[in-house]
Amino acid sequence: MRVHFRKISIIGVGLLGGSIGLAVRRHRLATEIAGYVRRAASLKDCEDAGAVDYATTDLLAAVSDADLVILCTPLAQMGSLVRQFRPALKRGAIITDVGSVKADVVRELETLTHKTGAHFVGCHPMAGGEKMGVSAAREDLFVNALNIITPTRKSNRAAVNKLERFWKALGARTMKLNAAQHDALVGRASHLPHVAAAALTNLVLSPTSPKQQGKLCATGFRDTTRIASGSPEMWRDIALANRKNIARSLGAYADELKKFQAVLMRGDAKGVESFFATAKERRDKWVVNGASTTE
Repeated sequence: MRVHFRKISIIGVGLLGGSIGLAVRRHRLATEIAGYVRRAASLKDCEDAGAVDYATTDLLAAVSDADLVILCTPLAQMGSLVRQFRPALKRGAIITDVGSVKADVVRELETLTHKTGAHFVGCHPMAGGEKMGVSAAREDLFVNALNIITPTRKSNRAAVNKLERFWKALGARTMKLNAAQHDALVGRASHLPHVAAAALTNLVLSPTSPKQQGKLCATGFRDTTRIASGSPEMWRDIALANRKNIARSLGAYADELKKFQAVLMRGDAKGVESFFATAKERRDKWVVNGASTTE
């Protein structure tokens, strides 16, 4: 069944919000697309990119009469924004987000929207990139990407089903997980790699490194550290919101490095080869079985 909304409001029109707007337009999933931005300087950028029909700095006007409101801001801003726009929420409206951490967001926003007659359902499209802003938005960003939906026992089933059809209409695959399970799994699969890339970048490109160091950093270093160019504000919020899971994953990662360090220091050729062979076998199998390549 085709999904369509009379009005979709995108709160935060950057890479993800802009890409949603472009994809909604391409697939004609809404009659009207409104965008909310904090700075007046961003208004023209949003409209020039074609991501929304109109952009505004008036939060209540952006949300007013919307059937679907999508929060695409840093995690730490979501609760405050929902508190501000609650008076403008249409009864029966669906509220969702694209945040990378779910447990706290779902708990808070589900409570905030409950008495308004609107329905909150958390989502996390596993898509993105190191470039920021609406100028980096792409209408095909979600094609074949995995979108995780995190309903609770309180979730409105019709809203969950409509969101699932919405993301599929954008080209995404969907999976349902509870918020706690999502955060544990994504802490290892997405958040840990970002911390590792940032740590590697900080180490290798430290001002204390020899001046020739950067010139010797070629494709392998560039590919491994690409995601370290992501938004520091966004990753600050993600790291703090999922700190227990990330800290646990960092401990396990450090253990793996220590194991390799031990066989390396022993000169254990078989152990060193086994380390790389196991990684290759597991990654090759993961790629063959349909790895996500969008985040």
